[in-house]
Parts: sequence; C-alpha cells; structure tokens
Amino acid sequence: MTNPAHRLQLTGITKRYPGVVANNGVSLTVQPGEIHAVLGENGAGKSTLMKVIYGAVKPDEGTVLFNGQPVHVRNPQMARALGISMVFQHFSLFDTLTVAENVWLGLDKRLSLAEVAASVRAKGEAYGLPIDPERPVHTLSVGEMQRVEIIRALLTNPQLLILDEPTSVLTPQAVEKLFLTLQQLAREGCSILYISHKLHEIRALCTACTVLRGGQVTGVCDPREETNASLSRLMIGAEPPELEHRPLHAGEPVLQVDRLSLASDDPFGTALADIALTVRAGEVVGIAGVSGNGQGELLRALSGEDARAPAGSVRLGAQDVARLGPARRRALGLHFVPEERLGRGAVPTLSLAQNLLLSRRDAVGALGWVRVGALKRQAQDIIDRYRVKANGPGAAAKSLSGGNLQKFIVGREIEAKPRLLIVSQPTWGVDVGAAAQIRGEILALRDAGCAVLVVSEELEELFEISDRLHVIAKGRLSPSLDRADATVERIGEWMSGLWDTKNESHAKKETAHAAA
Repeated sequence: MTNPAHRLQLTGITKRYPGVVANNGVSLTVQPGEIHAVLGENGAGKSTLMKVIYGAVKPDEGTVLFNGQPVHVRNPQMARALGISMVFQHFSLFDTLTVAENVWLGLDKRLSLAEVAASVRAKGEAYGLPIDPERPVHTLSVGEMQRVEIIRALLTNPQLLILDEPTSVLTPQAVEKLFLTLQQLAREGCSILYISHKLHEIRALCTACTVLRGGQVTGVCDPREETNASLSRLMIGAEPPELEHRPLHAGEPVLQVDRLSLASDDPFGTALADIALTVRAGEVVGIAGVSGNGQGELLRALSGEDARAPAGSVRLGAQDVARLGPARRRALGLHFVPEERLGRGAVPTLSLAQNLLLSRRDAVGALGWVRVGALKRQAQDIIDRYRVKANGPGAAAKSLSGGNLQKFIVGREIEAKPRLLIVSQPTWGVDVGAAAQIRGEILALRDAGCAVLVVSEELEELFEISDRLHVIAKGRLSPSLDRADATVERIGEWMSGLWDTKNESHAKKETAHAAA
C-alpha cells in the first residue's frame, strides 16, 4: 500500500553481482524533511542501494516509490529531474574542466556558464564551502573536490539529497557549517539520506537510521536514543577494540626535513615555506590542517613524486633523498599511502594481486619474470589479515568498496615492512571496525620501530594515534606539539596559521639539533 506522505519508499530491493549479493530484499522509508542515516560496515551494500535510488544501478528485484508514485529511475538525469541529487564518495568530476564547467554539465543548459559560475561562488560562500569556479578540477585537493560535489548537488534544489561520506575530508568547522546547511534544508522539506561511518555525526545530525549488514536490513532506530557502542553493535555485531597506545620509545631520526621551501608546480597550488620536520624511529607524527594548505605539495616532495626539493632538504636517515624519485626512495624503505585510492593508490582495472606490483617487487624474479602464484598468495594474505571483502586476489580494484580498497592499500604498504611509512587520510570512508584495525596496525608498526608520518583531516584520529602533532597552514608547518598538550581548540587556531613564531623558531632549532 502506497503512502503519499512518504518521500521515498523502497520495498524488496535486490541487486546481484557475480559472486556477491550486494542488496538482498532491502526495504527503506524516508519522510519529507527527515535526515535518515544508512549505517553499515564496508561492503554492507550502502553505496549500491544509493546508486539504485539515483538511477546509476538497476535493481534485479523490488520497487521504488517517490512522493507516493512508483518510479523506474533509469539514469541519474531522470533522478535529478525527479528531484533526487547525490554526492558520491568517489567523485564524478572531469579533471580537465573547470569547477563551473563541471557543475554546468548537470544543470539546466538555459543557464549561461557565467551564471553558473556566479551561482557556484554564491552557494559556496553561503554554506561555508568556498571554491573558485574558474579553477580546473585537476588543481583541486580532495577536500576541495568534495566541496564542488556538494555545491553541485545543492544547486539542483533537491527534494531528496543523498550524501555518501560527505564530511570525510572536511574540517570540524566546515562540518558544523555543513550540518547547519543540512538542518536548514530539512526544515524546508528536503529529505536527506546520509551515509557516514562517524557514529557521533549520525547521533548529532540524523533523526532516523537504517542499519545494513551483508546486504540486508538488520535494524531501524532513532540514533539520538543510541550510543556509539550500541550503534557499533548494530552495525558490526560488536564494539571496536580499544587501541593500545604504549609509551613512546623513539629512536634515531629517520625522516629529516630542513628548510624545505618549494614553489608549487601548479598555478593554483600552495608553495611550501621553510618546512622543518623530524620523524624518529618508533613514533607517529601527525599533521593536521584544512585541505588545500600544502599537504599535497609536501607529500609529493616527501614521496619523490616531486623531486625538485633543494639538495639536503629531505633526508632519509643519513642519506640525502631530496632529488630521488619514488622508486629510489622506496628501495631505501620509504613507503607511501596516497589519499586518492583509485588512480594513484591502485589501478582501477588491474586485479588486487597485480596492484601489489605498484610498490612491492618481492614476487618478481631476478630476470624480471613475475611469479604469479606468489603474487596471488601475497594478495590473499593481505585480504585475510585485513579482512578485505573482495572476490579473491583476482578481483579488480574498482570492484571493491572504498573502505575495503583502503584496507588493502594500507595492508600492502604495511606488509612491505617499511622503514618510514607516510600515510595520507588513512581511514577516509572506512567503517568504525576497519578504522580501529588500520589505526591498530599503524601503532603496531610504530611499536616495531617504524617511523610513521600521518597526514589527516580527522582530528580525532590524529589525537588517537599520534605521539606528536604539527599543523600545516598556507604552506607553513607549525612547531610540534606533544599529543598530551594538544586540544581541539588549539589545533583549530593553528589551522588558521595562528601559532607563536617564537615557538616556531625554537622548533626549527630543535630540528637542526636532531639532524646534527
């Protein structure tokens, strides 16, 4: 029986893929003006269900009612015409086009490009998501791309807005502004389907919650009446384990960065100014900051993707690596997990086993022959240890959910037994159980004597695993701060570049002393 009061009503939605049933008889009801969370661990079927609603995936069985009327949403264009918009976890932007051109593609073509650009600028300023509409997308950070996706969805004035991990690359201040925006939209009658692994966000924002496990609905609740522990039990059947952060016994400096100044090779990038940084064996150093403040430039200079750094400004142990490429640095024990999973961390069309060859060569023989059996065994070991939901070592990287691909990439680099591990956004879009596992593995690596540098926009994560913290703002790096002395308020101030320059000078002296 239909109910015209419902904004969205799904009944018996089933979607099968080879070797897996992504959705199995899922039913879901969303009311007008409701902020409805869809909660589940990685691979539970959340993203597939959202793509069914948005017309990007055709269900094998089941019915969809929108505003009380049965609909067959054949494609995203039809979804947008009905009043359904979606912000994907993996962005759907054309790198070579500008922000305004990307947004224009999904809007009424009666609008001129100049009008769209003005709307992008105005909407971004109104909702605390500033972006230059003239910038090419390939020059944007991941956080800035997220802003474009959210603004593009808001410009369609949707009746139903689907958000897949919308805050994973936003600062706490930007999250607060986004929540105000979503609450205002809900008061105006817009319904919101909200996917997030951040349980505190769901409890603070959402008024209803449907829980998926293994492609099936396992519970419906009011998250405001739940705790993080009870939501974890609904989602994964248990509470995530407590991390054991042992006392610090840091050893010799492994990574030493001294007076690193580097002009960006991107006209829209951020120049690095006099960066001083030390990471010792057996410690985790975290770098916080708002996306687009030089994180990408710093990581490329450290990984070797950008080998323009001044001689002597980047050292791995006693060796100057400033002008060495990624392969040479990897041979010296530096391993790197980038924030972009598909296209940089993994080749989408290659299998998981083949993707091991990007950073590990122990399955390659002396004459260059790949030992395929050994490669598959290595991939299966990572799948088993990190509990990656995948259809075996032969599964294409693009077939995995975002969180499961992240677990595989992190596992691939950790299992290589690095001397220095640099990780960007280690648990972006990863469920609470998997996030706890990844953070636990990072701490275990640290306890085994590895030097670890973590760049993350998740302050809670940095407080949980870091021994020392820095903040990057406008291409400058703050002094280091012991985790025990760090507060959200202090780090938030530093994100605006407001730190004591005397302390900064003192920190540089300490770095020079460590290098000596």
